[in-house]
This record gives sequence, structure tokens and C-alpha cells, in this order.
Amino acid sequence: MSVSDTQHTPPRAVPLDPSAVVAVVGAGAMGAGIAQVAAAAGHLVRLVDAREGAAATAIDGIRAQYRKLADKGRMTAEAAETAGQRLVAAAGLGDLADAALVVEAIVENLEAKRTLYRELEGIVGDDCIFGTNTSSISVTSIGATLRRPERLAGLHFFNPAPLMALVEIVSGLATDKAVADTLFATAAAWGKTPVHARSTPGFIVNRVARPYYAEALRVLNEGGADCATLDALMRDCGSFRMGPFELMDMIGHDVNFAVTRSVWNAFYNDPRFTPSLIQQELVDAGFFGRKSGRGFFDYRDGATRPAPKEAVAQSTPTDIVLHGQSAAAHALADRLFERGIACRWSEGNEGADGRIAEAGGAVLYVTDGRSATQRAAELGIANVVLIDLALDYASASRIAVGAAINAWAPAIGAAIGLLQAAGFAVSRLNDIPGLIVMRTVAMLANEAADAVNQGVCDARGADAAMRLGVNYPRGPLEWADRVGLPAVRDVLANLTRFYGEDRYRVSPLIQQHVFAGKNIHD
Repeated sequence: MSVSDTQHTPPRAVPLDPSAVVAVVGAGAMGAGIAQVAAAAGHLVRLVDAREGAAATAIDGIRAQYRKLADKGRMTAEAAETAGQRLVAAAGLGDLADAALVVEAIVENLEAKRTLYRELEGIVGDDCIFGTNTSSISVTSIGATLRRPERLAGLHFFNPAPLMALVEIVSGLATDKAVADTLFATAAAWGKTPVHARSTPGFIVNRVARPYYAEALRVLNEGGADCATLDALMRDCGSFRMGPFELMDMIGHDVNFAVTRSVWNAFYNDPRFTPSLIQQELVDAGFFGRKSGRGFFDYRDGATRPAPKEAVAQSTPTDIVLHGQSAAAHALADRLFERGIACRWSEGNEGADGRIAEAGGAVLYVTDGRSATQRAAELGIANVVLIDLALDYASASRIAVGAAINAWAPAIGAAIGLLQAAGFAVSRLNDIPGLIVMRTVAMLANEAADAVNQGVCDARGADAAMRLGVNYPRGPLEWADRVGLPAVRDVLANLTRFYGEDRYRVSPLIQQHVFAGKNIHD
């Protein structure tokens, strides 16, 4: 049995009956969203908040959302009315005595959550389940002061809860498996896609997502490219929905930086999670992103969003030679053919070193984690030009390139002209090892592999969590399988050698699967 088969099969547990009362403590955006989901699934929902009138206001908002859904034909008018009537504003915790499940969505503070659940233990029945919506605090720690910590598990929704499919079911050290399984089945019955996770720092999503921000911040810090260009490459080449800088601006740097520091501290300052001084500066300045008007980009009235940098148009080379059988080489051939650009396939063995094309003296390779300058020196080829990883080379609209320091300008121009002739917008980065998409995807896959290796989740759960929780175009482990685990291992190993840091150490799970000649999902 492979690692990917050990946990992903949904347990044969029974969800809470729709007649069961669900209580939600906290009427903010997350609490209201969870209440909306539970009431739509048929439960009587008691919503309570320490702020006077907050629960009633939230319920009014939820009912308005139901009416909008009915207007759009996504639920009937009768269903909207009925769901709205299932919502009750509770006067206080004492009104929650009949709850079968209490979902906590209050402030992210350990003592506040402990205090709440200790008080609830004296109000609800012994069979009531506690589900904390914490995104980063240890479930084990929250339950440590409870009389019956086995009833507590993480029930982590993603914002906005009515729209986001993922729910992380997080088991602390004391969590009863039956409780976790019931929450899993209940989330599924509510129309969500649940995944099991163990209570470790960041759970799945907030842990595995750290490299998406960290690698972009590092490339920015090393002068690889500007924020707008790196964002465009992650969108147009990597097919991510948002670039890392615009995403951090949307999340808020105070929040994003705090999560990064929390994970870093929880892992005893593991260099893989080291926070960025650039982001620290933004937080210190109060430049939190959209909500403050300034972050990596300026959102104030009259501000203009910078455009990504693109190489100026170059002439199409007259003699284009393609090599090898890689996806990049074949996509390049197809794109040139579609545009009526002449090219030919090499009949020799020149592609044995991994090159995908030659033009005008330039030799093009897909990045393998070495800089172009290092690769040129090791190959004894001056005019090395590297291209980045793409989710799909056939449809990508933009590509990053990096050239060896000693490469001739006409050769670099020929390589850019070749890619432009194939329909790519070309963004040239400084000679950063791994460029941007490749190093980010390799690190995402590495972190997901470590989470699986450490029993936090299974491979299918890790991929589902990242697709559904943060809208990645492909699960990181599935992506690694498609790129090829040996190639991912080599990228990480080359980054480790280049930087001399433990940050890029290869996950044992990837190493073992490479040795076995297997994919993660085999």
C-alpha cells in the first residue's frame, strides 16, 4: 500500500442528523459563514457573540445572502426562507445547552479559546462535540485544560465559508477518532470536501503554502525581478489564480507575516519557514496591503498599478533547432508550427544534456535549480539561457528566462526572439537559480511531501487541501509527479548546493520514491 492510500478513504462514520442543534460562537465573517452553511444543511443554528446585537445583525446578513441565492436560482425561495428561520440569536452561552456541536470562531487567542470551552463544558451535554475553527493554534493545546479533551477537534473552514469547499478536520493528541470521523462525515454532508490533518503547526494549508510567499520574497530580495513581473509569471506561466505579492496584499501583511512567524517559531526556527525582512518592513511601516492602502502595490486613489516587465521585441532566428522529447520542446515545436515559424528537430545526440532548443548561438534548457551561469560553467557552453517551469507550455502566455552572466547579447536576443515567435511574452529575470515558478513548485511539493512523511495528512489530502483551500491549479504532489520526482529532487538539491542552506533540504518521502522509481501517487 502506498503512502497516498493510507488515509484518504473517507471513514464510514455517520454525520450529525439534520435535527441536531449546531451552535456557533462568534458572529464575525467566519462564524456567520459557518452558521450559513449549517442552517442551509438543515440544522437549527444558535449563533452567539459577546458583542451586543452582533449575532442578530449577522443573522440578518445571512438571510439576505439566502435571498440573493434564491434570486440567482441557486436555492428555492422556500428553501431560503426555511433556512433563514433555522437561525436563532442566542442571548449567551447558557442558551447552548441542547447543542450537539459547538463550533468556535472567536479571536485567535489560546487562552480565550480555552476559557470558552471550559465554560461550555459546564453547560452542554457530555456527548456534545467541540469544533474549533482555529487556523493556527494547536488543537492539543486548546483541549489540554478540558475535562474531556477527546471531544475537541479542529473544524477549520476557509473564508468565505459558504463558497470555499475545503474543511480541515484536525485531530489533537487527545481527540477521539470517532469525533474526527463524525466531523469529517458532517462536513461532507454539508457539501464540503473534508480532509484529515494532525494538529501540527499550520495544519496542511497554512504550512504547505508558506513557500508560495517565501520563494517570491527571496527572489525579490535577491533582485531577481520586481513584484509585478513575478506575479505575472506565477499567473501566466504557473497558472496560479493570484501572484504571491498581490495575494499577500489582499490577505494583509500583518496577518500573513504573523502566520509565517507562528509556523517558524512552532518549528523551532526551521530555516524552511524563515520570515522575510522585506515583509517585516512593510508591517513595521503599517503598509498592510489593500486594507491600509499600501503594500507591495499602491491602492490609494489615483495610484497606477505597475505593469510586468517584458523583453523588447527581437527578430525571429533563422535557424531554430529543437532537441529531445520533453514537454517543453514538443510544446515549443507545436507553437512555432501554429505560427508558421520554420524549425527542425536535431538528428544527433546533442539533446543528451537536457537542452530543448538552439538558436543564434544560444542553447536553451529548462531550469534545474542551477543558475544559468553555473550550468554554463559546468557544461562549458557560454550562451546558456534557461526557461522556467510552466503548468502547460502549450497554453502559457508568458515565460521567464535567465541567461548566464557571460552569455553574448546577440545570443540572448536570439533565445528571446525564438520564444516570442512561439507566442510567449518573455520576462527576463536576473540569473536566479530555479527562476520563480520552478523553485516555488518544487518547494511546495517538498513541504507537502514532508507533511505526508510526518503523518500530518495523506498525499491525496495534501493535494485536495491546496487545490480547494488556496485554489492552486494542481495539487503540489500531483504536480511533482508530472514534472518527475527525480527532476524535483534535483532542483532542490541544486538549490541546496547553490545557497549552502538547510532551507532546501529534500524531503525523505521524495528521496525514497526516487530511489524506488515510483511517483508519490503510485
